[in-house]
Amino acid sequence: MKKVDVCLSPDLMHLYKTDDRTVVVVDILRATSCMTTAFAYGIQSITPFASLEDCRAMKSKGYFTSGERDGKKVEGFDLGNSPFEYMAEKLQGQKIAFTTTNGTQAIAKSMDAKEIVIGSFLNLSAVAKHIRQCQNDVLIVCAGWKGRFNLEDTLFAGALIESLRNEIELECDAPQACVHLYKLAKSNMIEFLKEASHVKRLANLNIFEDIKFCLTIDKYDVLPVLKGSKFEV
Repeated sequence: MKKVDVCLSPDLMHLYKTDDRTVVVVDILRATSCMTTAFAYGIQSITPFASLEDCRAMKSKGYFTSGERDGKKVEGFDLGNSPFEYMAEKLQGQKIAFTTTNGTQAIAKSMDAKEIVIGSFLNLSAVAKHIRQCQNDVLIVCAGWKGRFNLEDTLFAGALIESLRNEIELECDAPQACVHLYKLAKSNMIEFLKEASHVKRLANLNIFEDIKFCLTIDKYDVLPVLKGSKFEV
């Protein structure tokens, strides 16, 4: 039986061996939700960058530049970090260069993995299906906030593990804790997360619809997978 573990912060990645694992990177609010939405609406590829300047440089190569720092759109970029921005018809078939405060940092720290896929509540079942079909052990990497634990990514980890509960073995207490939290929250995740630090941070920026949207389960049947340096479906 394949095993699953959860890295609760990218700053803990040094504790995990990933070269034989499928890594599921999750940043619910909002990077991986944006990426999932973008592919559902016909984006050709997304190339992630930890560095703001490396991402900015891709504009001269025909890429749409997108992302945020501290929840705010980067000045001069084409797109920010709201999933609703990635529904635009003009983006269909286009290439995106993407950088965020937490999500693309988590991707960068996962690059030694055998495989990297993007997880969100929006594509929860697609991720679970992929894990059922692959032979690799799994590590769910929660992007958190600047190295710190957060609730929303942890809830996704719990939801994914719960959906696979009869097919995977839990490696330690972290996945067990994620499942317990998800069971407490699943009847009303919006209410459960109302005091969560990043929810409050986004609320202070008057970002409310994004929060509700990003907590929607199984809106899309897409699975972004890293192929070389870019994600495709």
